[in-house]
Amino acid sequence: MRVDIFDFELPEERIALRPVSPRDSARLLTVHGEKIRDHVVRELPQLLQPGDALVFNDTKVIPARLGGIRRRGEAQARIEATLHMREGPDRWRAFLKPAKRVNVGERIQFGHDGESCFLGTLEATVAEKGEGGEALLVFDFSGPVLDEAIAAAGHMPLPPYIAGKRAEDARDEVDYQTIYAREEGAVAAPTAGLHFTPELMQALDAAGIERHFVTLHVGAGTFLPVKVDDTDDHRMHSERGEVSAETAEALNAVRARGGRIVSVGTTSLRLLESASQRTGELEAWSGATDIFITPGYRFRTVDVLMTNFHLPRSTLFMLVSAFSGTETMKRAYQHAIGNEYRFYSYGDASLLFRDDQS
Repeated sequence: MRVDIFDFELPEERIALRPVSPRDSARLLTVHGEKIRDHVVRELPQLLQPGDALVFNDTKVIPARLGGIRRRGEAQARIEATLHMREGPDRWRAFLKPAKRVNVGERIQFGHDGESCFLGTLEATVAEKGEGGEALLVFDFSGPVLDEAIAAAGHMPLPPYIAGKRAEDARDEVDYQTIYAREEGAVAAPTAGLHFTPELMQALDAAGIERHFVTLHVGAGTFLPVKVDDTDDHRMHSERGEVSAETAEALNAVRARGGRIVSVGTTSLRLLESASQRTGELEAWSGATDIFITPGYRFRTVDVLMTNFHLPRSTLFMLVSAFSGTETMKRAYQHAIGNEYRFYSYGDASLLFRDDQS
């Protein structure tokens, strides 16, 4: 499938650099077949039905952006690493910038100013190099000690379309984390969940709408542009996740009684679809998924999707096009742009109903 099918013009001023406050005052565009309506997020309880079930991704963003130095004799180079998937107690896959300045076997010193943690400098060896600036870093520390060192030395990994326009600050430590974040390991936030407040959660409970949690550790690969001309040639990066037996059983019960599964975010959706059987039944599941959803995909489990507005030519715009129809989503995005919706991680949200439910 041609990638340019999923292109559209987005004015730069539509990119949100800060979230609105309170979180649930963000706008919410509902898309149900030909019907496109303007709402706000706090109206979500009225837009769903008693017996529906929201599925949240409870991953927690870690300070995964590390600044360091590579020394080669008298020469040195500044290197930035964005961790994106843990491969073991002492190793992470990361995107290096600039990657060309580092060779396999070389050492990178992170937190070289001595302020990273009580252990001092955090060092790693470049064990492998891959495509697109990816590398495997093996750290001198391991397990919880490594976690502590990364937390001390690292910075919040804001998306490039925000980080390129302003510096990260203390507000982002709160703003770029959901209120229910629990399982550490993500290097990007499940941004649809950023809109939820305690008050909205209470209203959802009062409306008889269930909530359940899964975990998918979102990787930095979610921001990588699609550089190929055909979707068949694009390689998705893997992300690790888990659906517990308890959650699978609860969601199967929701479907059995006629309730709808409402995925909060594309991360929850990709995990649920990875864990589903052909019948739509969910089973306990744990592992890495590189599922790539494009138009023509037959959804098995998710009925409704709440998600932010995505980049042109991105895998996520392809996913929402598969969910609600490519032409429908193009019309919806034109409406959003024309009505000054805010885009991307800190932007507004949409509530999409699956194409075959229209």
